[in-house]
Amino acid sequence: MSIDSVTLTAGMRANLISLQGLSKTIATTQEHLSTGKKVNSALDNPTEFFASQALTQTANDLSSVQDSMGQAVQTIQAANNGITGITTLIEAAKGIAESASSSSNTTTVAAYATQYDSILSQIDSLAKDSGYAGTNLLGGNNLTVTFNDSTGSSLTLTGTTVSAANLNVTTASAGGSTWSNATSVSSANITASLTQLAAAETTLNGDASTLSSSLAVINTRQTFTTSMINTLQTGSDGLTLADMNEESANMLALQTQQSLATTALSLSSQAQQSVLKLFA
Repeated sequence: MSIDSVTLTAGMRANLISLQGLSKTIATTQEHLSTGKKVNSALDNPTEFFASQALTQTANDLSSVQDSMGQAVQTIQAANNGITGITTLIEAAKGIAESASSSSNTTTVAAYATQYDSILSQIDSLAKDSGYAGTNLLGGNNLTVTFNDSTGSSLTLTGTTVSAANLNVTTASAGGSTWSNATSVSSANITASLTQLAAAETTLNGDASTLSSSLAVINTRQTFTTSMINTLQTGSDGLTLADMNEESANMLALQTQQSLATTALSLSSQAQQSVLKLFA
């Protein structure tokens, strides 16, 4: 229908324009209330929308890095479990060596030597089984933990190869540090084995201390990253989230204005009808 085909009074047209504007504002306010955001797209506020998107993306990136830090913690924990287990084996070997040192029976000492060597063989197996997700810090693998991709901050853990040989612990039976032969017991060799075991424990304690220090750094960075993610998300929300109390109050006010505008339009229409009745 052509605009010129309908004639409205100035009052009616003003009221109609007011109602149309109120309807748009009400629709916008309803969107704010339904989504909880005052900025839902770049059309609402380009500056705040893209600034919020950038902050959210940074928070998401840090969240991904935080996940990788969690996996690094598990890798360190696996290595620490290995060191704990190997230390237990070393303690068991010490007990056997101490028992052997108190015996002068060559047959008994030879039996102890067999037990001792069996335990030493388990050190290598346990170290090989101390990996996590393909990385074994006791198998010579290194581990790089990234803290922030954009700044390049990271921590590299240098792995070590743990084995009886690398711990300089030799066997007690024939072919190694022989504790006994057919006629005599070698107290010196047994004492040498105890010395080797003590040195191995010291080495393992040093490895455990290094892992502990690295773990403390990663835990600190995890806590820091969590705080940063919360800060970034709060900043992003501050740019886009709507004040629900304010939006609710706005909606009530707009509905009141809409009701008044509708009443005013009705009154304008009645006034026009009264004029027409004069010619009826």
